[in-house]
Amino acid sequence: MMDEGQAVAAFAALGQEHRLRIVRRLVTAGPEGLAAGLLAEAVGVSATNLSFHLKELSRAGLVTAQREGRSIRYRAAYPDLSALIQFLMRDCCQGRPEVCAPAVAALATCCPEPA
Repeated sequence: MMDEGQAVAAFAALGQEHRLRIVRRLVTAGPEGLAAGLLAEAVGVSATNLSFHLKELSRAGLVTAQREGRSIRYRAAYPDLSALIQFLMRDCCQGRPEVCAPAVAALATCCPEPA
């Protein structure tokens, strides 16, 4: 379960447009992730700039890196991203499910239950 300090670090890391784009692109890429060069190209930043942003995202626990030969593959840290969403939504309803219904419905359409 994510605590407030972890959530603050995650939101601080996501509070920059390139870092937000990087995380969104990695989420879209799926569990396979992307090699650094492809990721830099996809989000429109230089390799040096990408490295700086990935360091911040990694420190916040939102991305992981794995060396593959001469390159590095980056992946979204799905468990931590899920924990961040849960942290936000944990107390949302307070006995009023209609308050959270739009968020739950949005997640259900992008992440249907397996058959």
